[in-house]
Amino acid sequence: MGNELLRHLLATLSHRAAQAISNVPSNFPELAIGKGTRTPIEILRHTSRVLTYALSQFLPDDYGDEYEFPSGTWEWEVDRFYSVLEKLDQVFIESRTGNMTWEQLVQGPLSDAITHVGQLTLLRRMADSPVTYENFIKANIRAGKLRPE
Repeated sequence: MGNELLRHLLATLSHRAAQAISNVPSNFPELAIGKGTRTPIEILRHTSRVLTYALSQFLPDDYGDEYEFPSGTWEWEVDRFYSVLEKLDQVFIESRTGNMTWEQLVQGPLSDAITHVGQLTLLRRMADSPVTYENFIKANIRAGKLRPE
């Protein structure tokens, strides 16, 4: 898989996430839908942790096996999510090698992150604040554009 395609996949993940995590109602971060389920802030934090794990496979000197992962406010978690995407994008730009292949990265952490963004999108609807319809085929998504404007 080419680096540009991986970079486009990150930009796509970011674009879809932006719809789910931007301009959320005040009750959204802590929305609880049932026993044993994660709240949106917990899902977002977990998604960043999954992506940070992926990053650690390419930058082990920076992250090692165990890295600090404190909790923060919704805004802090949103910023952390985009920061991790930017660092992964840099890994792709530099064509770094790591402890997993690009294919493993896609089938593991990146697919997991996409799944969690879908959960956040569904929870937005449950919070009576659904995301706006968009034809993603025509969306302005491009490699390197990882934060909403």
